[in-house]
Amino acid sequence: MIRMAIVEDEKIYVDKLMEYIQKLQDENGYQIEVKWFRDGCDITDGYDSNYDIILMDIQMKFLDGMSAARKIRELDQDVIIIFITNMTDYAIRGYEVGAMDYIVKPVSYFAFSEKLKRAIKKICTRSTHYISVPVEGGIRKIDISTIYYVESHGHNLCYKAEELELEVRGTMNELEKVLSPYSFFRCSKSFLVNMQYVEVIQENQCIVHGERLSVGRKKKKEFMQKLLNYMSEVM
Repeated sequence: MIRMAIVEDEKIYVDKLMEYIQKLQDENGYQIEVKWFRDGCDITDGYDSNYDIILMDIQMKFLDGMSAARKIRELDQDVIIIFITNMTDYAIRGYEVGAMDYIVKPVSYFAFSEKLKRAIKKICTRSTHYISVPVEGGIRKIDISTIYYVESHGHNLCYKAEELELEVRGTMNELEKVLSPYSFFRCSKSFLVNMQYVEVIQENQCIVHGERLSVGRKKKKEFMQKLLNYMSEVM
C-alpha cells in the first residue's frame, strides 16, 4: 500500500489528480491510499510521518508549499515530495528541501504517471522500512530492522530497539499483522520478536539480543521452523 498526501487548495486540481491516481492504479495494479489537505498548515500541524509520497502545491493561502516542505523535512527525511505548480522557476528550488521532482500545471496524465511510477519504484526498492507509532504530541517513525522485540503490557506495547525503549498504546494482534512480513514471530502471548536478533531457542525460552524471553509451549515447534527458514534465506 502506497500512502499519499495531496496538499492543494483548489478542488478542481484535486479531482483531476484523484482521477489520474485511479487510472494509474487500474493500469499498474498499485494500491494507493490518499489523504487531501487544503493548505500547507493543515499537513504540518500534527504531521503524521506515515506518508510515502506528498504531492505539494507551492502557492497556497496560509502556508506555501516550500515552507510546508521545510517543516516536514524537520520530522521526516524519507518521504518523497513532488511539487505541482505553475511556478516553474520556483519549483526548481525544490532541491533545497530534497524534493524528488515537480510537475507543471495543467497536469497531463503522461507526465503525472511517469513521475509517480518513478517515485513508487524508488519506494519499492528501499532497503529500509518504517513503522509509525503514536507518541505524545504526534507520530514517531521507527526503522523496523532496529527493533529487537515488542512486549505487550495490558493495552500498551513496549518497543525494545537500538538506542530506543518506547512504550505506547496499542494491541499485539494488530502489530503482529504489520510486522509479520518483516520476519517477526509472535513466540508467546506477550512477545513479538525479530528473527534477525534471535540467538537461541532453548526449552521454553529464547534469547533475543542477550535477553531471555518466554516461548509459548504450543509456539515452540513453529518458532523453531520459522527460525530455520529465516536462517536459510539470509545465509
